Amino acid sequence: MSTVSCYAAHAADAPLVPHHITRREPGAQDVHIDIEFCGVCHTDIHYAKNDWGRSNYPIVPGHEIVGTVKALGAAVNDLRIGQRVAVGCFVGSCHHCSSCEADMEQYCLAGFTATYNSPSPDEGGVTYGGYSKSIVVDRHFVLTVPDNLDPAGAAPLLCAGITTYSPLKHWGVKAGMTVGVIGLGGLGHMGIKFARAMGAHTVMITNSAHKAADAKRLGADDVLLFTDAEAVAKHAGTFDFLLNTIPAPHDVTSYMNLLKVDGTMCIVGSIGPTSDLNSRPLIFGRRSIAGSLVGGIKETQEMLDFCGKHQIVSDIEVIKIDDINQAYERMQTSDVKYRFVIDIARSLS
Repeated sequence: MSTVSCYAAHAADAPLVPHHITRREPGAQDVHIDIEFCGVCHTDIHYAKNDWGRSNYPIVPGHEIVGTVKALGAAVNDLRIGQRVAVGCFVGSCHHCSSCEADMEQYCLAGFTATYNSPSPDEGGVTYGGYSKSIVVDRHFVLTVPDNLDPAGAAPLLCAGITTYSPLKHWGVKAGMTVGVIGLGGLGHMGIKFARAMGAHTVMITNSAHKAADAKRLGADDVLLFTDAEAVAKHAGTFDFLLNTIPAPHDVTSYMNLLKVDGTMCIVGSIGPTSDLNSRPLIFGRRSIAGSLVGGIKETQEMLDFCGKHQIVSDIEVIKIDDINQAYERMQTSDVKYRFVIDIARSLS
């Protein structure tokens, strides 16, 4: 075992502070990774603040990890020391259920092991995440990063990237389709980049007129201001697919009339109760509302390779680890374009 520096929250009302944890020695199937960068996800705040009532303290957040291989278990022969690799939202699953056998570990029927705050046989009793100097992970859950991608910009791909890529791929987004991305933030800006790269006519749907210019910069072909009733009426029945990234409860039904017959709106932003559902626009149009949770390991690797091919990374602001509490405050007021990434290697001693 090795002692590792990290930042941890010790209570819901306490800031993250310097801390030390213990990492296991690599087993035969393990990869020991020196962490270079770790993205900051809104989920990190929810767990640090115990918003969902299931945080185990001390908690070390971080599930958007990019680093280099430090050591390999005896049975790992497809990676090399110094190679750039990545770890996303989970580091374990049962491997045997129908979901795992279909390469959809995110839907493991036994429940996946999250990169942090999940029960673990390691010392401490739970998994600890990427706000730390290093991590030891089962090879199955370690991804490779294309050499042409900026490692800091690649970090949020492990959550924000796959969260938006997976539904676009699953619902067959391609050239000739019209796709609406609802909400421009950490998820929405990735949705624009992916939908555009897949060849779709991509429309940013927002309530904020001032976001139009940035949406166009990111690759949107058009911007629909949802507060403009006349413009919304003109777009009725024109979208094949809507990617809803709004992270708070809202009226999902209000967007349904934008869809064509057989169109789908997939929710990836708001978790939990969001609004009463009016079934009328579903029935009168054979439309669907769906949800999607990140992606399996195979699909996440596919996403990273797609990003390498199309040179896609997240728009980021790099911070030092001791700025993390201020970053949390800024995230809660949407004061970032569009993801914070911690420079672990240069700021965590």
